[in-house]
Amino acid sequence: MSAPAVRTGVWFVGARGSVATTAVAGHAAVAAGLHPAIGMVTETPPFADSGLPALGSLVFGGHDTADRPLPERAAALAAGGVLPHGLPAAVHDELARADKEIRPGGPLPGDTRDDEELVTAFAADLEDFGRRNGLASTVVINVASTEPVLDPVDPRLPASSLYAAAALRAGCPYVNFTPSAGLRHPALRDAVADCGLPHTGRDGKTGQTLLRSVLAPMFVQRALSVRAWSGTNLLGGGDGAALADPGAAEAKNAGKERVLADVLGAAPEGEVHIDDVPALGDWKTAWDHIAFDGFLGTRMVLQTTWQGCDSALAAPLVLDLARLVARAHERGLTGPLPGLGFYFKDPDDGPAALFEQYGRLLAFADTLRGPR
Repeated sequence: MSAPAVRTGVWFVGARGSVATTAVAGHAAVAAGLHPAIGMVTETPPFADSGLPALGSLVFGGHDTADRPLPERAAALAAGGVLPHGLPAAVHDELARADKEIRPGGPLPGDTRDDEELVTAFAADLEDFGRRNGLASTVVINVASTEPVLDPVDPRLPASSLYAAAALRAGCPYVNFTPSAGLRHPALRDAVADCGLPHTGRDGKTGQTLLRSVLAPMFVQRALSVRAWSGTNLLGGGDGAALADPGAAEAKNAGKERVLADVLGAAPEGEVHIDDVPALGDWKTAWDHIAFDGFLGTRMVLQTTWQGCDSALAAPLVLDLARLVARAHERGLTGPLPGLGFYFKDPDDGPAALFEQYGRLLAFADTLRGPR
């Protein structure tokens, strides 16, 4: 008799949001052969023998404060053009199965539990998920809405850090795909140092910053002087609403600016402005205006326009990260994983240029090879 297949858990914080819903639906479609794995770097040849968990072995669950079921969320995304027409019906059973594994998050208004009680409850949810499903491990991935920058006088942990602390307590590797504090809260410093778990983040690099991480090195390598780099984002949906908060927008923009400062040596003039346009739904438009000097001081301008859907860009990346971090855990790797900087605006360490990050990612894939 063959041994039972090893199964890996993927626990989304923000499990009924657009990114998580797209990831669950997309995973089901790719695993069933309904669609190709476009955008999944781990499905390209360099990763074929890295021992990553099979796509079909992933089991989904999560926390969320919303109560709209995943099949309904997927239908809404299909109506908005994010998911292919007919896909929610085709993968309804997989969506419904994942939805049954979603537990109430928090804290919600009126919740009287303190931080310790919340962390204990969230960790118990993770442990129960792993036990009931016979999972080898569970990777916790934060894809919830962006929080404002930390208030240093607030005695309470932000929600992202409560979930992160719960992941550590439950022995789960952790990925922060958002700009929120997560494991980087000062109060968690000792717990992170002692956890013996792999973790990575933060803030997934999906659109505008992805392009910046390619273009900025071009100016440096061609010895062109960048005078100013300004940007504008128009977006709707949950991200637009969350980033209408100036504090949340500040947290989001920090990663965008870090890429330019790291590559160019100093942050150029200019800012990124984020405008909430609810009519755009889950779609966004990002403009960049780059003013630079050429030979003999000739002044020139490069303008770029990026139009796309962050959920569709992010979903394959979080599936990649779930598989890579699960394999890192299996191989006994601990602490931050700088080899995964390719996926983040604000990586744990290392270069900010995409081509250098990709080289590190391939080297990281080499470290994952070995017997399963």
